[in-house]
Amino acid sequence: MFDILFTYGTLQYPEVQHSVFGRVAQMTTDILDGFQKDQIFLSSNYYPIIRVNPANFVIGERMQVTPEELLFIDRYETSAYRRVRVKLRSGLSAWVYCE
Repeated sequence: MFDILFTYGTLQYPEVQHSVFGRVAQMTTDILDGFQKDQIFLSSNYYPIIRVNPANFVIGERMQVTPEELLFIDRYETSAYRRVRVKLRSGLSAWVYCE
């Protein structure tokens, strides 16, 4: 069973995917309306994050992940991010990590 994850940052990199959940996922470009991309400072580095902004949108990639892979990704994203369910412009429902 797979779920859809919308990603807009480091999880788009194959080497990060392999390191976090053990494989490289096939990705498809999609758009998330109502959010804007920003940065967050964690562990002496800047990382991308998205915040609610009804006038904006974020272009990213969607991928299929298993519930077990989502648990690995939850740990990777840390408590600085929260995972929420959103509807993508394609009409698909997906998880996304945001502020």
